[in-house]
Amino acid sequence: MKNAVKVLQIAFTYIGTVVGAGFATGREILQFFTQYGKWGALTILLASALFIWLGTKMMLLARSIRAESYEDLNRKLFGNRIGQILSLFTLIVLIGVNSVMLAGAGSVFQEHFGINYQIGLWITLTLTYILLGKGIDGVMKLNSLVVPMMITLSLAIIFNTAGSPGAARFLTLGTDHGLLATWASPLMYTAFNLSMAQAVLVPIGSRTENRRVIIWGGLLGGTGVGFMLMAGHFALSANMPGISQFEIPMGSIAQQMGTTIQLIYLVLIFMEIFSTFVADVYGVTLQLKQRLQLSPRLISACILLICYLTSQFGFSTLLSILYPAFGMFSLLWAVMLALYRQR
Repeated sequence: MKNAVKVLQIAFTYIGTVVGAGFATGREILQFFTQYGKWGALTILLASALFIWLGTKMMLLARSIRAESYEDLNRKLFGNRIGQILSLFTLIVLIGVNSVMLAGAGSVFQEHFGINYQIGLWITLTLTYILLGKGIDGVMKLNSLVVPMMITLSLAIIFNTAGSPGAARFLTLGTDHGLLATWASPLMYTAFNLSMAQAVLVPIGSRTENRRVIIWGGLLGGTGVGFMLMAGHFALSANMPGISQFEIPMGSIAQQMGTTIQLIYLVLIFMEIFSTFVADVYGVTLQLKQRLQLSPRLISACILLICYLTSQFGFSTLLSILYPAFGMFSLLWAVMLALYRQR
């Protein structure tokens, strides 16, 4: 029973780390899968298989080398010097992404709940700091609360879409994109999200003694990510092409299901931002703890302060430069992980 609970905690944390704000709003699903029409369902199956295989392999490798943070994993894959440089690059991107997520949390408070933007930021920062004090257990318990709610909402969206006239469109929808772009998209999506998720999946793997628990957690986690991708793709396809004009396409679908569902959806968007934010800050704290002789609480406080300051003027310009480079690194990283053979 204890192992079963641990498996579910790993699976839920895996899902919650990958399923961030971009996923929840529907923009990522639209960009990487739905715009490719009838091929979207097949590319989601490919992405799901990669999430199961590479996510599990990452956690098992972290367990075998007793990795303290994702930097240890990168050093194992690329060697000490290159691994150290790539880990620093990952650190910068993670802080940039977290700044954008924090700004997104503030916007949710301001635009949908009528709470001042700055107050929204400080609520998020305070809750994050409190939760970080509980370590990896706090991160896993948070996701064990949020992810079942996300899965329930996905089921509600599936049932609602199944009764609509466009329910079968995910099998027939056309696309102007070529086959190369179509099949490269799930590879980029999986590689990028796994390289971001390493910040929390590596410490989970290294702190889990039972190998079978990691395998089952990775299997259920990767399957869960695939299920939620498919649910979003199913709903978005039924509303194409009109749905693509919305900034938050899944929000438009939730709105069609009534005020209560829309309110639950908005709360979940914040919770997904929050759970990913907490997990990423925790992973960055572990990496910096290896380099700095400071307490984890002080390091976490400094990271949160940096995220707060950068969220004031926006990180979008810098990320527009870093993202393509990080995307290429993510592909290389995923290939190295796939090819790695443990002696």
